[in-house]
Amino acid sequence: MPGVAPPPGEEPRQRLHPLSPALHGAKSLVVVIAGLSWSTLSRVGFGWFAAMAAVLALGATVLAVISWYNTGYHIVGRELRVHEGLIWRRTRAIPLERLQAVEVVRPLLAQLTGLAELRLEVVGGGKTEAPLAYLGVAEAAALRQRLLAVAGRTPEAVAPTAGPAAAPAPAGRRLHTVRNTDLLVSQLLTPQAFLLPFGVAFVVAQFLSAGSWSFIAVASTLTAMAGVLLQPVRRVLDDWAFRLDRDGDTLRIRNGLLETRAQTVPLHRVQTVGVTWPLLWRMKGWLRLRLEVAGYSAAEPDDRNRPDRLLPVGDLRTGELVVAEVLPGVRLTALPLTRPPRRARWLRPLSRSAIGAGLDERVFAARSGLLTRRLAIVPYARIQSVRVTQGPAQRRLRLATVHADTAGGAGAAAHDRDVAEAWQLAAELTARAHAARRAGGDPLS
Repeated sequence: MPGVAPPPGEEPRQRLHPLSPALHGAKSLVVVIAGLSWSTLSRVGFGWFAAMAAVLALGATVLAVISWYNTGYHIVGRELRVHEGLIWRRTRAIPLERLQAVEVVRPLLAQLTGLAELRLEVVGGGKTEAPLAYLGVAEAAALRQRLLAVAGRTPEAVAPTAGPAAAPAPAGRRLHTVRNTDLLVSQLLTPQAFLLPFGVAFVVAQFLSAGSWSFIAVASTLTAMAGVLLQPVRRVLDDWAFRLDRDGDTLRIRNGLLETRAQTVPLHRVQTVGVTWPLLWRMKGWLRLRLEVAGYSAAEPDDRNRPDRLLPVGDLRTGELVVAEVLPGVRLTALPLTRPPRRARWLRPLSRSAIGAGLDERVFAARSGLLTRRLAIVPYARIQSVRVTQGPAQRRLRLATVHADTAGGAGAAAHDRDVAEAWQLAAELTARAHAARRAGGDPLS
C-alpha cells in the first residue's frame, strides 16, 4: 500500500480489486431505495425521490472509495491480517489454525464484473466473516487455496502465491445434481405459494368492494405479497443448479443462480443429519436433507452463510444414497424407531404416532412432527452430553424426554418416553458415545 513499507522479510500488503468501491456503492443504492418507503415517493414525487437516492448513494460510494484506498491484507506467519480505516486504523488478525472453511462467493454484481469475495469461517467466531470483498476470481481462488494450505500446515503454503491463477481443485466424485424443475415444483408446494392465489383473490375482492385503488394501497399490497413469496423465491435462487460432490473426506457443494457459492464441508465435522418431509411434498415422495456442522456459526442471521444444505429436494432413494455417503452403513428405511407409550397420547393426541426414537448400530435417531415430519440422526461419536428432562405434565404421566446434545446445535431428542426407559436410554447413549470416541481416538473420551 502507498506509504506503508513492510518490515524486512514480510510480504507487502495487497489491495482489493479497484472495482470494489463501485460494487459497494451499488449495494448501498439498493439498500437506500429499499429503505425509502412508498409513502415518501408519493409525498415528494419521483424527481426528488431519485435525487435523494442519488445523493445518498454518491455519499456511500465516496466512503467506499476511501475505505478501499485504506484497506489492505497480507499473510504474516500463520495469520491473515486485514488493515482498514482512515481516522481510526484497525488491524484484524485472523489465526489460520482456527480456520474451518474459506468460501468463494459471487453475488450477481460480482458475476457481471468478474469478481468474487472470500468468506471465512473461524472456530469461535460470532458469524461468518467476509473481510475480502472484492477480488478477481483467479486471485480469490488462489488466495483461498493458500489460506487452506496454511491452515493445513502444508509446505507449499509458506510462500506467497506466484501466479494470477489458482491450481484447479480436484473434480471429486459426483453424488447428485438436483433438477431445477424439481426445485421449482417443490417451492410451489409450500404454504406461501400454495395459498397465495387465495390471498390475491381476497385482496382484489376488498378493492372492488371498497372502490379504492390508490397508489399507496396498491403498492403496499404488492409489497406484502412480495414479502410472502420471498422465502420460496430465495430458496429457488439459492439452490439453483445444486450440485453435491465428494472429494476424499470432504463434501463439495455448489449452488446459486444470482449468487453462486462453492462450499466445502469436512465429513468429520458433521454432527447431525436432519431429514424433513414437508406435508405437501409427501404426495410426491420428496424429502430435504440438512446438516449440522461443528465450528460454524449457529447464530448466523443469514442462514445462507451456513453450509447446512445436503439435499434441497429429492426422493427417498436419493436421500438414502446421500445419507450413506455422510454416515456409512446408515439406512433411512431401516432405523429402529419405536413410539412412546400409549399414555403419551394425553400430551400428543394427534402426533403420538408420528414420534419415535431408537438406537441403531452407529447412530441415535429421533423422529417428530405431524404435518411436517422431521428425523434427526446423530452419530454416537458426536454426542457431547445427554440430558433427561421432565415437565409438570410429564411427571404426572411418568414420562421424560432424552436429549442428545452435539457441538453443532440441537442434536436429537426422544420425546415422552417412559421414565425407566428414558434413564436406560440415557445410560446407553452415554456408554455408546464414550465407546465411539475411544474407537475414533478422541482425546475427550
